[in-house]
Amino acid sequence: MITIPGRLAIKTIHGRNGDFNVGRLATSIGEFVVKNAELDQYAEGQYDGDFAIADIRPSTYTTNGRMVIEIRALLGGMSLSTIDALSPDDAQRLSPQEVDPIDEEAQPAVPSGTKAPKTAKPRGQHDPLVDTTPFGAEPPATVKARDEDADKALFDTLWPLGEVVKLDPTVDRQRLRQQCDRLGALGYEFAPLAQEWRLART
Repeated sequence: MITIPGRLAIKTIHGRNGDFNVGRLATSIGEFVVKNAELDQYAEGQYDGDFAIADIRPSTYTTNGRMVIEIRALLGGMSLSTIDALSPDDAQRLSPQEVDPIDEEAQPAVPSGTKAPKTAKPRGQHDPLVDTTPFGAEPPATVKARDEDADKALFDTLWPLGEVVKLDPTVDRQRLRQQCDRLGALGYEFAPLAQEWRLART
């Protein structure tokens, strides 16, 4: 791994799985495409700093009937110093037709003939034979408990959340995006220079 100063241009792409970010890192040893999962936390822009490059390798993918070959840098970390708006030149060089890394990393489909196991619907508060709550309404305590259970599952070892949250970039991309979306809904804001989420003060 080497650490080298550079400028990372990040562009937001609107894909079928939702928004995702791709980056182009300009350094003294060359320019590289960056598709680390943690980039999805950042706003579109240009970020100067020191970048730890863990690996550099060629990568190919196909899109719209064409094959794209690019040189990617896998970042092992970065220390950012300044942020600027994305320049028109950088915006143009980062193609809006990039393939979502989630699609690139898609797991193989379930073999044909394999059926997902059926699970019995649990009887409980949503069972119309048991539930006495008016149709379309749920007790606030029930909604809050369900949200907390979902958040605990989503954030795993990061739960319960503190005023400052630093996400684990090694989790899968889909979960990281869901964590980012949920933090925003809970009133957190991402601080790019510190690379952490902070609960906004009202």
